[in-house]
Amino acid sequence: MIVGCGGLAVGVLLLLGGGTYLLQRAYDGQVKRIAGALPTQRGRPVSGRGENWLLIGSDRRADQPSMGARADTIMLVHLSGRGDRVSVIAIPRDGWIPVPGHGTTKINAAFAYGGPPLLIRAVEQYTGVRVNHYASLDFGGFVKMTDALGGVDVTVTQRTHDPMHDRTWRAGHQHLNGVEALDFVRQRWNLPGGDLDRIKRQQAFLHALAAKAMDTRNPIRIDRFIRATTRSVTVDDSVSSGTLRGLAGRLTGISLMEYLTTPVAKPDTRDGQSVVVLDDGRARQLFTAVREDRIGDYVTRNGAANAVESVR
Repeated sequence: MIVGCGGLAVGVLLLLGGGTYLLQRAYDGQVKRIAGALPTQRGRPVSGRGENWLLIGSDRRADQPSMGARADTIMLVHLSGRGDRVSVIAIPRDGWIPVPGHGTTKINAAFAYGGPPLLIRAVEQYTGVRVNHYASLDFGGFVKMTDALGGVDVTVTQRTHDPMHDRTWRAGHQHLNGVEALDFVRQRWNLPGGDLDRIKRQQAFLHALAAKAMDTRNPIRIDRFIRATTRSVTVDDSVSSGTLRGLAGRLTGISLMEYLTTPVAKPDTRDGQSVVVLDDGRARQLFTAVREDRIGDYVTRNGAANAVESVR
């Protein structure tokens, strides 16, 4: 089972330096596309300023369908209309929200019930934000991408033990290979904030993977990274090679990458299961800022950005 990793690597591919490498090279034919990923029902939110990608990581393998898989990492990524800012907004996988046709349930259940179209409908209904494109990554690709770059570096603030994977993280600098990185972003046991601390780990790893991809000058590593990524990524079928090339061009002007979590009211129990109750009022403010392309104003008012240089 893959837990909490795919959206991280996809974000690096599509939204950062690794994506620039990819989109300027001849690897587009290796990218898998899924037909009908975007919902077709009427009543979807209108497009606001900028562009929004829904990035997920799930326990689906490359040879398995989406139905029944879990969306264990869900991130809404907003590219500003001016092209100078990227905002990565995590939506807790246990967020308790209405899912069309299934009542109120965990948001990751939407993916299990109806694949990408239902998940996107649920996200759009809750946020009021139009999803322009969808991308996901499978488990094998996550490990291979990390190893292709020679591992990545993160900083842990306190020693902690993960009983589920029998791994202990010491305080300080950590150099992670692919398998270690997967365990790092999976952990929620023995973290004070549980899944919310795991989200911060995921975003710290995304930041580290992006930095390594952008810094790599070794052509062999670059090639391995691109091949590992393109063989594992899946995007919606409206993403053409032209879309990707245009995105790569826009990314050259980015000066700020920020990481947020959808505001949370409290953890709770509903129908006998642990859930995360979202703070609907504050979430409404955040996603209004996304629609209006004013996330900077929201962060200034709320101090809501997550630190990624070091994590619990």
